[in-house]
Amino acid sequence: MTSNASSGALPDLYEASIAELQDGLVQGLFSSVQLVKAYLSRIEEVNLKGPALHAVIETNPKALTQAAALDDERKEKGSRGPLHGIPLLLKDNIATLYEEGMNTTAGSYALLGSVVPRDAFAAAKLREAGAIFIGKTNLSEWAGARSIPLPRGFSGRGGQTHCPYYPNADPFASSSGSGVAMAVGLAAGSLGTETRASIVAPSSRNNIVGIKPTVGLVSRSGVVPYSSNQDTPGPMCRSVTDAALLLTFIAGPDPRDEVTLHQPGIVPNYMKALNKNALKGTRLGVPRAFIRDMKAIEEAFNSSLDIFRALGAEIVDPADFPNGEELRASQAEKLVMAVDFKVGISKYLSELVEVPTGVKTLTDLIEFNKINPDLELPGPFYTDQSRFMDAEGAQVDDAYFAALAQNFDLGRTRGIDATLTKFNLDAIILPTDVLEPKPTAIAGYPLISVPLGFQPDGVEVLPATPSPLHSQAPGIPFGIAFMGTAYSEFKLIGYAYAFEQATHVRLQRKAYNDAIPRTQLAGVM
Repeated sequence: MTSNASSGALPDLYEASIAELQDGLVQGLFSSVQLVKAYLSRIEEVNLKGPALHAVIETNPKALTQAAALDDERKEKGSRGPLHGIPLLLKDNIATLYEEGMNTTAGSYALLGSVVPRDAFAAAKLREAGAIFIGKTNLSEWAGARSIPLPRGFSGRGGQTHCPYYPNADPFASSSGSGVAMAVGLAAGSLGTETRASIVAPSSRNNIVGIKPTVGLVSRSGVVPYSSNQDTPGPMCRSVTDAALLLTFIAGPDPRDEVTLHQPGIVPNYMKALNKNALKGTRLGVPRAFIRDMKAIEEAFNSSLDIFRALGAEIVDPADFPNGEELRASQAEKLVMAVDFKVGISKYLSELVEVPTGVKTLTDLIEFNKINPDLELPGPFYTDQSRFMDAEGAQVDDAYFAALAQNFDLGRTRGIDATLTKFNLDAIILPTDVLEPKPTAIAGYPLISVPLGFQPDGVEVLPATPSPLHSQAPGIPFGIAFMGTAYSEFKLIGYAYAFEQATHVRLQRKAYNDAIPRTQLAGVM
């Protein structure tokens, strides 16, 4: 609970926490209908108009009806819990009931109008808890599976997402719409998905908190796949508290995703990990060899080490991966991701109830794009689908299984786990933006990104003319990442929370003025 709601004041939707909003709903200061109206108005202000952030692909036509029903339920039966009547956004590769009126397309016109059999498992868990999905967020089309050269945050359906901290700035990786939406308060919380830094990178760039769980903690059923060995949904929110709350609801075993049936024991309540003293007595390692020369980020990171020490942590610096060079050089991940996508997307398409475009395979998707270039391959920046074409010839064979075994050996056994053991570490820390994403991606291990700082006002804008995005600009945020072994989320959340509470970086700088929506609850009441 925060002072705003408890004092009877209306919360500021730029920053309002889930607990603050729930407290206001419980007190009757406002209704879920009013909350949904306010968030939809905020989306309307900045999504396609004004700064045209392109964070949201579509909104839920039934959101207000659902909010009214949940308001009535609250009056008649009481609250379902902390997510009752809370508006959330989901990345557009996470399935929601077709009859609700929203599409699930991974950003592609090839899936427009397709009928999913049911909610994704994660969506179903949130819906059961009383959450309202007010829209779907934009993404790198097919979660980045279509192309590496394709500008990040672009999809045929959603257009080009922009970071709200500088006009035309790169939103950084696949879950960009969720990151941007959270940055400026377009919903109370959101989900993204990660295959390779796709949650933590846009969380870092957009000054929010992102949790990439261990692969197997959160079900992927109902999520448009990229790699069955690396994919995972995860929360993207404005605080560690909100992210921990969403993770608590979406984690757990699901018979439709076999890997989740091997979770160790009962999923904990991650809210109990929120301890300001969690860093006391810990040993944190810094893999210096992974930290590239990025002046402002490295300076902020180095300064943060003293904060960790003041919070009771011992810093081991350097604590480099014993197999760092081998990790960097390995091409096994590329093969595994290509095969996984080709196999996974055919399986996903076969399980849809209906696909109006008739696509059934990766080859069909490639052809659909060629036939519909105005929709899917608009020039000059968005014509590439080379990753699709590279994956078309991939197949499950001995080379694939050898590559998969190499990934687990490099990422887990001789990578993260070997580093933690060698230096007797509780976790590994490094700047999110200079993070080498390969170890956690191929290991399927967890990562949490928390705000760390901002590029200085005098930093050079690069490129000077966006093509179509600026990769560097004044005021662009960056984060710090916490890395651990499999299923170490509880510990990592504690460390991230302790750091967040000691620093409160997020509100040290807001988005640029035109990117901040003006609608507040008072305007819809």
